[in-house]
Amino acid sequence: MELNKVAVIGAGLMGSGIAQTCAQAGYEVVNVDVFPGALEKAEANLSALFDKKVQKGKMTEGEKCEILGRISYSSTYEDVKGAYLIVEAVPEKIDIKKETFANLDQYADEETILVSNTSGLSISEIAAATKRPHKVMGVHFFYPAPVMKLAELIRGLATSDDTYRTVREFADRIKKTIVDAPEFPGFIVNRILVPMQNEAAFMVMEGCSPEDVDNAMKLGANHPMGPLELTDFVGVDVMLATMTGLYEGFHDSKYRPCPLLETMVKAGHLGRKSGRGFYKYE
Repeated sequence: MELNKVAVIGAGLMGSGIAQTCAQAGYEVVNVDVFPGALEKAEANLSALFDKKVQKGKMTEGEKCEILGRISYSSTYEDVKGAYLIVEAVPEKIDIKKETFANLDQYADEETILVSNTSGLSISEIAAATKRPHKVMGVHFFYPAPVMKLAELIRGLATSDDTYRTVREFADRIKKTIVDAPEFPGFIVNRILVPMQNEAAFMVMEGCSPEDVDNAMKLGANHPMGPLELTDFVGVDVMLATMTGLYEGFHDSKYRPCPLLETMVKAGHLGRKSGRGFYKYE
């Protein structure tokens, strides 16, 4: 097992961003995804991003090659062998997470720590899919992972002190500011932020314009981005799933998802990624 090798499972926007963050911190990284197309896209996007940084003078050609040289791509779980820590970044669905962790438990070295990048799912339930629940923990990264400074650390019921210390050291090395979050739906940020976005959707459903809601929060509360702009940015479907998780986790009516969000998701109005959400995009 190499203490300088980490694996990232999932090559989507979050997974590839986490892989980039780790490589920039000096780790040797293998980015694993069962879909070869996702790996090709992640590799091409990162190369294009770094080319732009070089053109703008924010990175040298040597730095670009050095960082890219630390990242390899694979479509098989077998290549996680040797990693001392594995970060899972697959879709935010508990069944997918548990299946992924069960697979990782078979292929990862016995001492490897398994980390879930979840925005609110139960770490204890995910850990129960493995034979090493004491070596499972949550680290909630924020999008985009190379830019956002915060990382929420979440312990499951079985997470050992040694696992926590190792994960905290990992988060320090990749230059994240750390907060310890309780193992409750939404953790800290989403438990406070997502209900605000949900309330903003209710206001639109009641007749307010998205522009007025966002301008009110940007100018009246000094938020850098309005709640509806943020919903479009992260994805209306992602926001709805998080709100639904809060509602089902706490069984409290204050977390009831706005019906407008459900209608938008059914219509395919998912925000920036679909070209239309609360706003239209070119």
